[in-house]
Amino acid sequence: GLLMVAAQLPSLLRQLRRRDAGERLADAGDPARPLALALFTTVLLFAVCRQSQILIERFLASGLPAGAISHLNYAQKVAQIPMTLSLMLCTVTFPVVARAMADGDTERARERVERDVALAACLVLLGAATVVACAPQMIELLFQRGAFTAADTAATAGVMRVYALGLLGQTVVGALARSYFSAGRASWYPLGAMAVGIAATAGVGAWAVGPWGVTGIAAANAAGIIVTGALLLAGMGPRSVPVRVRRVLGDLARPVLAAAAATGAGAWAAGAVSGLATSPALSTGVRAALALSAGVVTVCGVFALLGLVLGVQGVRPALLSVRSVTRRIPHGRFGFRRSR
Repeated sequence: GLLMVAAQLPSLLRQLRRRDAGERLADAGDPARPLALALFTTVLLFAVCRQSQILIERFLASGLPAGAISHLNYAQKVAQIPMTLSLMLCTVTFPVVARAMADGDTERARERVERDVALAACLVLLGAATVVACAPQMIELLFQRGAFTAADTAATAGVMRVYALGLLGQTVVGALARSYFSAGRASWYPLGAMAVGIAATAGVGAWAVGPWGVTGIAAANAAGIIVTGALLLAGMGPRSVPVRVRRVLGDLARPVLAAAAATGAGAWAAGAVSGLATSPALSTGVRAALALSAGVVTVCGVFALLGLVLGVQGVRPALLSVRSVTRRIPHGRFGFRRSR
């Protein structure tokens, strides 16, 4: 943690030293904006508040039997991969939104934010469907060896499936929080929304940890982040980029339906292959890999098909990109060529 601060501190200090110079230039008509300490403080406190979810979860799990925190940790690290990939899109386009807000072009900023939320949701829901459908096979392939037994696989997979229910909320929070801070002025609303979500996580977790253990903690995590995402979406307007809430909800509903159907189909395919691949000649890892492959292919296929039918944003361009890449493959290398 100290090394991370040390790596970023020089840049921050340079920006703070430019405040006085920036203010003098602004008086002369220069459009440059100095970094406001209040803006930095709101961003920092929001990030700290969001990360406090981990502290709450570990505190609640510390009273459970040995292994509970490990199951939660393994499940979170694997399930967060789709969310991390989806938020890369919002990270890349954040300067575009900030520039549009600085230029006063709220229409361009709104279109960009709405598109980012829809595309990020599409990516994370595809990943969440895969995680929920193939959780046992995924954990078995990655970890089931040595002291990590089949019982640990079952427990971790169960936790991961519940935790994945909050991945859409995690992505929405990450995308919308950037929109609040892109306006270049301090906004305390995201911190307040995050604080309410943290309170929900603590309350639901304290109530659910007794009857459901670590699975209840994962459910509390999902509930808390969904509450925060809903509050951030409801508060979009004068405080940030004025997105059209109904349109955003419509863009989210279609991939949710596609992901639900893909999850069921993928779970069936993975379970069917696991049941068929019972030959003694196959190792546990090979059987898990075969079942996982079947589940992933099924999830992607069903999600893509329903995405096209339902008009999910981003599915058609993605398929066209894949088609374009496959067309550039030198087919003659495999013994046949396309006639021209």
